[in-house]
Amino acid sequence: MTVDLKPIADKSRLLFEIPLKPMQGQRFQPTGFPNLGAATFRSAKGDCLLVESAQSMANRLELTCWDALKQEPVAPLSGISHVRVERQGKFLTDSILEAHRINSPYLLVNNTDKSFFAAIKAEVDGMDEGTIDRKKLAETLLKYDIGSLLHGAFLAKKELVGGRLRVARAISAFIEAEGVRIAASGGVKNDAVNPSGEAKDGFGNVPFSRDEFTAEKITLYVNLDLSQIRGYGLGAEAEALLVQMALYKLRKLVDGDLRLRTACDLAVTTPTISSSNVSGFSLPEARDLEASLKVAIAACKGMMVTTTIQFNDDFKKGKEDKEAVEGPAQEAEVGEPA
Repeated sequence: MTVDLKPIADKSRLLFEIPLKPMQGQRFQPTGFPNLGAATFRSAKGDCLLVESAQSMANRLELTCWDALKQEPVAPLSGISHVRVERQGKFLTDSILEAHRINSPYLLVNNTDKSFFAAIKAEVDGMDEGTIDRKKLAETLLKYDIGSLLHGAFLAKKELVGGRLRVARAISAFIEAEGVRIAASGGVKNDAVNPSGEAKDGFGNVPFSRDEFTAEKITLYVNLDLSQIRGYGLGAEAEALLVQMALYKLRKLVDGDLRLRTACDLAVTTPTISSSNVSGFSLPEARDLEASLKVAIAACKGMMVTTTIQFNDDFKKGKEDKEAVEGPAQEAEVGEPA
C-alpha cells in the first residue's frame, strides 16, 4: 500500500503530539546546556522542562536515514542526494551526518578538493546582489543534499552570496515535560588504589551529585511545514518526496531507538500516532512509506545527485576559516551535537 497524501493537500501544517514515558521506572535525564544545566521553565501548565531541543531532534531525525554499517543512506532512501566525504580514499563523513549538513567545513573549507565548493558557487552565481532566488536555491539543495530542505541550511561562507543563503527547518521536533520534579541522586567515583589522591588529576574517591527528573506528562511535538515545502516551487513530485521523507524519518524515530542518553530511554505510549490538527490522518506505517518512497525517489531521479569528494587537509583549521563556514560559535547542548 502506498501513502495517500490527499488529506493534507490543502493544509499549511501537519502537527503531531506524541505521548512518551520512561522505558523503565519514572526518572529520566534531560538535555543540559553549558552554564545553564537542565532547561526548566514555568508555564500555565506548571513546572516544565525541555527534554530534547529542536536542534538535537533534527540530528536524530537525520540519523534515521543512515546505515552506520554500510556508511550510506538506508536502503529505502537509496538514490537521495547527499555528499560523501572520503579521506585517503576511505569514508570520513557525510552531509547527512554533519551537524551543519551542507554547510560542513569538510565540504566548503577544503583545500584538497574544491570541486564541491565550486559547484555550489556556480549554481548560485548571480545572486550576489538583490533578493535571493529561493526557487534556484531550493533546486540546488535538492540536487546536492535533500536533507537540507527538511532540516534547514545556512551557507554562511561569505564567498557564497555574502553568507545570505538560508533555509529554515521544514520539520521541527522537540520534547517537553510537564509537572516535573527533581529526582536528586548521586554517587562516588571510587579509587581503591589511592582513595585520597588528587581529584584534579583523576585520582582519589570523588563524590558527585546528580539531578534527574520525574514528570506527569512527556510529549514529543512535531511540526511539518507543508506551506514551506510547497513554497520551494519544486513541483508536485519533489513535494511528495519531501513530505514522505519527513514522515518516514518520524516513523523510524518513534519505531526505533528513543534512548536519548544513558538515563533517558523513552517509549511511545499510544499504538496509533494521529495528527493533532488534521482529523483522520495518522502517521503511516514504515512499510507503506518505504513503498511510496521508492516511487517518489524514482520520479525525482533526474533532480538529485550523489557527490563524493576528498578531504585530506590537516584537521587543525584556523578559527577564521571555521567561523567563515559555521558563523560565530553557538551554544551547544552538553553531550549532544549542535
